[in-house]
Amino acid sequence: MEKEAAAAAAPELEIPGECQYSGEPVVVRPSQPTPRHMLYLSNLDDQRFLRFSIKYLYVFPAAAAVPAAALRAALARVLVDYYPLAGRLRPSVDDGEGKLVVDCNAEGALFAEGCLPGLTAAEFLRGRARPHKSWRKMLYRVDAQSFLAVPPLVVQVTRLGCGGMVLCTAINHCLCDGIGTAQFLHAWARAARAAAGHGPHDSAVNGVADDDPALPPPPFHDRRALRPRCPPRVAFTHPEYNAASAAANGNGNGCGEPPSLLARLLGQPLTPVSLTFTAAHLLRLKRQCSLPLKCTSFEALAAHVWRAWVRALDPPGSLPVKLLFSVNVRRRVKPELPRGFYGNGFVLGCAESTAAQLMVPAAARHGVRLVQEAKECVDGDYVRSMVDLLEERRGARPDLASSLVISAWTRLGLEDLDFGAGPAAHMGPLTSEIYCVFLPVVGDRHGVTVLVSVPQAAADRFQRYCLGFLNDAAADVDATKLMK
Repeated sequence: MEKEAAAAAAPELEIPGECQYSGEPVVVRPSQPTPRHMLYLSNLDDQRFLRFSIKYLYVFPAAAAVPAAALRAALARVLVDYYPLAGRLRPSVDDGEGKLVVDCNAEGALFAEGCLPGLTAAEFLRGRARPHKSWRKMLYRVDAQSFLAVPPLVVQVTRLGCGGMVLCTAINHCLCDGIGTAQFLHAWARAARAAAGHGPHDSAVNGVADDDPALPPPPFHDRRALRPRCPPRVAFTHPEYNAASAAANGNGNGCGEPPSLLARLLGQPLTPVSLTFTAAHLLRLKRQCSLPLKCTSFEALAAHVWRAWVRALDPPGSLPVKLLFSVNVRRRVKPELPRGFYGNGFVLGCAESTAAQLMVPAAARHGVRLVQEAKECVDGDYVRSMVDLLEERRGARPDLASSLVISAWTRLGLEDLDFGAGPAAHMGPLTSEIYCVFLPVVGDRHGVTVLVSVPQAAADRFQRYCLGFLNDAAADVDATKLMK
């Protein structure tokens, strides 16, 4: 327990000085001609709450760093297949209700090169547990008037004083989800390795079919399999979304009710908390549920963190609280989405409870069962109903008033990135937010790091509730017996 507690209490790494740029960012266009058309975005792509860029940060020590020119050239090659990332988002001319499309015009991705001579990879790795706002200097800030004016893909390579490098990418969430991001990043890395003579070309690099089953399929950009039905048929209540307007996400509902839990969160100073759960810890959590309830590591950890979050914030016991988490639907819809589907292929699962039901000490099984039920209800009919709901209620947003949102970046291979000189020593988000991220642990394929920002006054309580279960176990268990 002491190791995890130390990780959470360690000071954040503040990076001094400003990033020194070698020149203006360059635009990287596909190295070959690409299709020119307007790409339809499904209702799952074009949700209001996805209109932002996911920002990833990788650290490579000196031995694993590669020249920026090699990364730039490989990016141009991989954009041939991933050409929507070189396009621009536009309002749809066929839909006057705010629908977006991707103008696949090969305008290009933005690529910046910087230098932080006062920082080494080793220093960063020692203080990497919790992101600091100063880290934002390692991603070029685009001076744009609107979200639509920002290129879907922005990259910055920052050289460190030790010869290592930091790679930051901002990928527009309307174009892809975490699975798609991992697919693109690995295709980019394979292109760089192939150019350096470290591996064969494959279908994700040169567009040539490859029968190697170890290689992922090429990206499938057509999202029309997720078109809404005509007329739309909303067959479920969909508690993951607000029942009416987005007012409930803010200061009450405008009818004299007290501020929501979200408003209370945003009205206080926040601090990031980072906790790493080993394989043995996760098995302990699963065993707490006891037979006959079987659960996955995600289900056990999601329920555990949700309960700790609610207990730390200590809302009124009668308050309805929710846990929202992404559910991959690629194989849940019928027919299944095509292999290589390169769009947002997830919906939000929603577990509901009162705060009091989660705050009692014996609520572990209750929380896990709620997560399981939320997953089980997401079948093909549910997904189609959600797509139709978003068609009827353009601009619908998730209900965040009293909700914890969990985004799982685990088991996607995001941490296994190697551009030809060696793997990354760190992967994580550029910033910490009020939504919770489950991160993979480099070098421990079964470990999970939980990162979330909570009010400073609640940070110690949240950490204590997250880690208290370790005091109830006599000894480590055999971690080789898990993982689902």
